[in-house]
Amino acid sequence: MRLLPIAALLVAAPLLLSACASLGGDADAPPIPANAVESVHTAANGDVISEYRVQGQLRMVRVKPVRGPAYYMIDSNGDGRMDRSKGDVSPVYFKLYSW
Repeated sequence: MRLLPIAALLVAAPLLLSACASLGGDADAPPIPANAVESVHTAANGDVISEYRVQGQLRMVRVKPVRGPAYYMIDSNGDGRMDRSKGDVSPVYFKLYSW
């Protein structure tokens, strides 16, 4: 009779731990630029888009899709354009896993 509660605990423990790991916020998110003004709007597909501007220049964009992790596009040199790593593709930062 005692085997059933132990088996249930062994099955439930990984589920509880995975739920705790998925509840984390944006701890690994890039820092919001100093003195940034935030503008938030929702796209037609339900994605929440947050734009951060400093003195009218776009410095960072955070996109939180309806499903999936948030991703960020950053202007690291302050020229008002999202930085490109190679070619015509802007770098996108995904938070894949956190504790």
